[in-house]
Amino acid sequence: MTNGAQALMKTLVDAGVEVCFTNPGTSEMHFVAALDSEPKMKAVLALFEGVATGAADGYARMADKPAATLLHLGCGLGNGLANLHNARKGKVPVVNIVGDHATYHVQYDAQLQSDIETVARNVSPGFVRTSKSTAELSQDVADAVVAARGYPGSVATLILPADVSWGEGAQPCVVPPQPKAPVASDEVVNAIADAIRTGKKTALLLGGRSLREPSLLAAAKLAAHSGVKILAETFPTRIERGAGLPPVERLAYLAELAGVQLADIEHLILVDCKAPVSFFAYPGKKSYLVPDTCTVHTLATPEQDTAASLEKLAAAVGAANTAPVLQEAQRPGRPRGKLTAEKVCKALGHLLPDNAIIVDESITSGLMLNLMTAGCPRHDILTLTGGAIGQGLPNAVGAAIACPDRPVFALIGDGTAMYTIQALWTMARENLNVTSVIFNNASYSILNVEVERVGAVEAGPKAKSQLDLHGPVMNFANLAQGMGVHGIRVHTVEEFCKALEYAQSHPGPHLIEAMIPEALNGMKRRIMPWMLRAVPNLPLAVTRALKKKMAP
Repeated sequence: MTNGAQALMKTLVDAGVEVCFTNPGTSEMHFVAALDSEPKMKAVLALFEGVATGAADGYARMADKPAATLLHLGCGLGNGLANLHNARKGKVPVVNIVGDHATYHVQYDAQLQSDIETVARNVSPGFVRTSKSTAELSQDVADAVVAARGYPGSVATLILPADVSWGEGAQPCVVPPQPKAPVASDEVVNAIADAIRTGKKTALLLGGRSLREPSLLAAAKLAAHSGVKILAETFPTRIERGAGLPPVERLAYLAELAGVQLADIEHLILVDCKAPVSFFAYPGKKSYLVPDTCTVHTLATPEQDTAASLEKLAAAVGAANTAPVLQEAQRPGRPRGKLTAEKVCKALGHLLPDNAIIVDESITSGLMLNLMTAGCPRHDILTLTGGAIGQGLPNAVGAAIACPDRPVFALIGDGTAMYTIQALWTMARENLNVTSVIFNNASYSILNVEVERVGAVEAGPKAKSQLDLHGPVMNFANLAQGMGVHGIRVHTVEEFCKALEYAQSHPGPHLIEAMIPEALNGMKRRIMPWMLRAVPNLPLAVTRALKKKMAP
């Protein structure tokens, strides 16, 4: 007879969920055993739950369908929450299967007993369910898949008691096809078209699925026809870019610089995103970044079809047949001299292969990444959607499994790399074509900037020591080799370029540890708060030149 776990597995794969990132325990053993009953399900072991959840996030971003995770009780789910938070903020579909004690065992409050539903609700606000019986389990799974892959995508968490998993007599359940997303109404489109026709400064702010090619081309027609500016949210879930695609200017992370980008916009049109706000609150500064004189319009919500809505708007203003402006093919020259974060980005731009995937969690070290890769061959970039660091290496695992024919480059800060360093082991075990570049500046550089931005100017030696990663300086090349990944530490530009070329000519997992100074250090860090405070009092042309210099 088919047990609950076997029926669950069959329901998942029939719905197109064909990869499960696992970190199991005793309560999940029947699920683990059921993996052998379903050849279509790929199981990928992670040594930490945050790697499993981050990999599921990266997989779904590139595969456009959910992966599953298998987590052990409330503690295992808790260990994976940070990257589930990032998936929730990025509107990424993930199906969590969280094992629980047998229903009759709960009354004894054993050591690992916890309130799993409460843990799950923070990252799965739309779907948390504990399956009550083997007979109901497959329908519960089907409901979880429907919830995860809907518009927008979301994290769905199904809690699986051990006796529900091992119980016999279960039957798989058919998951209904996904309905089409609705298109913006005539009323909304016509109102926005009227706003564009006024000739006032107008911008499209694109997020979510609107940063894929079909939506970008429609937006670029509007830009070419009516002078509409195209902006992207600061941390896109996935953005398609490079030669032959429309160029898009991302909003800056620093609120003061984002304010410069928006300063003269009179109509802001939102597409699959919300109005921009500051990442954090700062004394005496605005949290809401839209100018007081700007009118905000929503063309397409996350529940709607962005490409069809943008095409409908283009047709309404007469731009349907306008030729969009596309990014020309161009690369930076091969860098030379002292190794810096900027030159690492320049080397990547010089050598990036066709159809690459870049996972960007480089924090301050990647300030020049967008500029240096803008004219490279077509590629995708995945970013830190929810701000919870430790996303990059696991995202790279998932992206490489979703797209085994595409090279993946993970650009990671040294501090954030240590949150989920175990991802390297999974890269080695699965022989994934991932090149991880670790920017080792021995500092939480972004926090050294933030301590001054929030006004904590009296930070002394003890406070500053909490933001410093010296003593000892970590050796990521050795850590990589200890987990089966080819690792090398480089100190010069020539060494870095040679290592990058070697990684491209030998597909498989590699780690390049770039020993660099902080991108924002010394005089730059001391001047930056002063410059940011001065922004509101300077002419817009001056502030835009500063913005281009600081965060192109």
